[in-house]
Amino acid sequence: MSEKIDLQIELLQHYPWLPSLKELYHHIASKDPHLFISELFSEKADSIKQRFLKLFANAFENRESFDHFPINESNINFYLVLKILVYILNTDAITNRVANLYSKTMYKELSQENDYYLYQICQDLNLDVKYYQNSIQYRIRIIKDKKELSKTHFRIYFIDFLKLTSNLQDEYRKLVNNPISEGYIFILKQNLVRLLQEYVRGKILEIKGKEDQDITNLRETLLKIPHFKDLYEHIKNLWELKKEEFEYSIEIEFKDGERMDHIFPPCIIHILRQAQEGSNLTHTERLFLVFFLHSLKYPIKNIVDVFSTLPDFDREKTTYQVNFAKNKGYTPHSCETLKSLNLCKASEYSDELCLKGYYSKKHGEERKIKHPLFYVQYMHFKSSNKQYKNTAKPKKEKRDAKS
Repeated sequence: MSEKIDLQIELLQHYPWLPSLKELYHHIASKDPHLFISELFSEKADSIKQRFLKLFANAFENRESFDHFPINESNINFYLVLKILVYILNTDAITNRVANLYSKTMYKELSQENDYYLYQICQDLNLDVKYYQNSIQYRIRIIKDKKELSKTHFRIYFIDFLKLTSNLQDEYRKLVNNPISEGYIFILKQNLVRLLQEYVRGKILEIKGKEDQDITNLRETLLKIPHFKDLYEHIKNLWELKKEEFEYSIEIEFKDGERMDHIFPPCIIHILRQAQEGSNLTHTERLFLVFFLHSLKYPIKNIVDVFSTLPDFDREKTTYQVNFAKNKGYTPHSCETLKSLNLCKASEYSDELCLKGYYSKKHGEERKIKHPLFYVQYMHFKSSNKQYKNTAKPKKEKRDAKS
């Protein structure tokens, strides 16, 4: 076996989403799904089940990563079964969460990868990337009378760069923000890894939008395998328990010219009022506000403008910090954490939803709000229903008038 193939196999056992999987592991990748699952689950069903339950539990909780798996052939099996499970579960919310978790885990792994191996991964993906063993200098900046040299080991062809950044909102994705020479963009390792993360996320998301009948047929076939059926049902149960948090949820994000502060929780309202009055905010308050607004897809400029009234405001510095926080990809604090940080303002604002909770249709009882984003989702749901009733009411009055 050649040295190149040995390296490809090593990389595939770590990163099974690489295209060469179909060539070097054809005996697995092209196997009939029923036969593949039957053979796999006839051996170590319990250990396989525990690994998948942990992954899906982490995904449903929006966690950043899960304990990685051994770097061997079992990792390839894991990836293939994961795609099959996501496919037959056929739920966009599950697919999105698994894609986010798996790609973030890969980001962590790739960030620690050898530069040359990273280059080989790009080669496997057929990306036009140039690798320099000795880093090359591409920019000199003068900051406070000091020279800052920018160096990198990588350049990527601008067309490949644009393809990989097409779904990203990060500021660095814009060509105008990247030094380019002879059609190749100088790119830092962490930014290249971020592009690879997006590729991995896309490999999971590509499962969405498939024909329902094909999914139904495969699901019925695979659920005849007892151990697999047991795993599938456990995952479904985990989701049912989690889903209640979203029973009133609607996809919400910033729309230009549309105000959203009327559905914000008191913890956010309080911070925004302090900012509007020109009071200084603590570091924790600033981070919480940034993560919250990022979650609602607020543009960077709009978030920066929120801080413009603070006494220590510096637009360039704030823009950098807001961008940095966005790239971290963190979700805002939960209500439990906000209470521990003394940022919960439910009592101070006498907010009924925070204090009394909401009525769960699923369980037929009042339940407590656990996250400020759910507060927004619930309030948006109630507001939408109220608007619907208001628009429906005149029609009813007209019918009454005729009778």
